[in-house]
Amino acid sequence: MRDHQAMPLSRPIALVAFSIVVVPTHASAHEDQCNVVAASVADAGFTDDVTVTCTDSHAILTSDTYPDHDLMTGIIGTNEQVPVPAEYAAPIILTPTLGTTPLTRDAALGVAVNGVPIYDYTGGGEMSEADLAHHQAQHDTLQTNQLDVCGGHAGRGDDYHYHAKPVCMIEQMENAADAAIIGWAFDGFPIYGDANPDGTAIAEGTLDVCNGQPDEVFGYRYHTSPGSPYIVQCLMGEVPDFDALPRVRPLSAATGGGTQPGRPPQGGVEGLVFTQNDDGSRSMDYTYEGEPYFIRYAPAKNEGCYSFTTQTVTNKGELMVGEFCR
Repeated sequence: MRDHQAMPLSRPIALVAFSIVVVPTHASAHEDQCNVVAASVADAGFTDDVTVTCTDSHAILTSDTYPDHDLMTGIIGTNEQVPVPAEYAAPIILTPTLGTTPLTRDAALGVAVNGVPIYDYTGGGEMSEADLAHHQAQHDTLQTNQLDVCGGHAGRGDDYHYHAKPVCMIEQMENAADAAIIGWAFDGFPIYGDANPDGTAIAEGTLDVCNGQPDEVFGYRYHTSPGSPYIVQCLMGEVPDFDALPRVRPLSAATGGGTQPGRPPQGGVEGLVFTQNDDGSRSMDYTYEGEPYFIRYAPAKNEGCYSFTTQTVTNKGELMVGEFCR
């Protein structure tokens, strides 16, 4: 059992110019921590992609979840979903407190500094507390080739998110180094890379079941790791509004209802290429058992809506056209 502890704020963090909105009018620890969260985004160079606003209790990182790096390349076990921008507001607790029971959910556990949600490594639904102690090989999105070369993919809501170390984002970070914060968990604790912030290696067995360890500045911190669970797989901090944490709204047909469930290939896909055009249109092309398939979309007239043309394994190769909206 860990001691409950407030977050000290002594580790030097380089501050650059950025724009934040702080609701409190008095100086407080909340405001100080808001500045730390905002600095992590600004120092990484993502202020054009992520807006940080703060209340008395949370730093809110708002983005469209759509990163400016390669997407979908390298996926073999496709779920036949594509990345579509999605409005997202990630709440980061400003005064975190360690709990005694790890929290799990079948959705994001935090957010990267570029505004992309961070999930645990699995793709098989919410893990139980017992599941956390054992590698879920059959649900491991990395080992089953569901992830792209950047550590992410599009989920059931056609929303892009990470399930493993966000390597492409880290390559883009202006402050990329072991001391750089790469994201924030929803319980308010920071996420770092594979090494300690001082550059030393993390000894085997140091990280706990959630892939975290004590931190002298923040009280606790999470890490990515070369082996499973690769990234945050549960939250060790208390989250009072845990059930109210955000989820990306799935696409639904403009005429009502969502897409019909089918059976995606989940493996054996070859040559998957995701093309992004300046006019906002996107195309994911691939082959399966020698046959070509694709998913293509472009912004429709109505805001938040997209015109889709698809020919997928899920729909048995039938050509389908429709408009879908967030």
